[in-house]
Amino acid sequence: MLSTALVRAAEEGGQNPLIPADYDIIWSALCIAVIAFFFVKLILPVFTRILDERTEKIEGGLKAGENARAEAEELRSEIERELTEARVEAARVREQAQEDAKVIAADVRAQARTDAERIVESAHRQIEAERQQAAASLRTDIGALATTLAERIVGESLADEQRRQRVIDRFLDELDAQTELVPGGEKVGGATEA
Repeated sequence: MLSTALVRAAEEGGQNPLIPADYDIIWSALCIAVIAFFFVKLILPVFTRILDERTEKIEGGLKAGENARAEAEELRSEIERELTEARVEAARVREQAQEDAKVIAADVRAQARTDAERIVESAHRQIEAERQQAAASLRTDIGALATTLAERIVGESLADEQRRQRVIDRFLDELDAQTELVPGGEKVGGATEA
């Protein structure tokens, strides 16, 4: 129905209703030109400035990102280098500690050996002193027993010290001689000890 109304209006007026009148086109063009003028003079510079600022921020961000990435890469390589140096240093310290431990162990062994030798030597001296003391004590006891026995056998008192000493010495000499004759026997004391 609309299409028939348009066709009828075109036949009566002679002008196409879809084409505007000349004055409408002029006024519309003038309005568009004024709006375009204000758009170009006022709005477009603001948009351009905002876009330029945004572009600068984006480029600055990209540069900062690149700088940060380069800095991070440099830090990573420096950390890896320091880590490698730390590992080398740790290995060197570990080797030094092992060498020091070996030296300390050798010193401790040498000190222990020296202490053991000293203790053994001291024990030998103490044993020798105790043996000599036991031999002297034994000689004294044997001498007393020999004197008592000789007094009983002889029937006379050996109160004279020289006579008693001669009897004891003679008895011990005979005892030593008998001990030396027995195979595997040890001599308990010297004949000259009193």
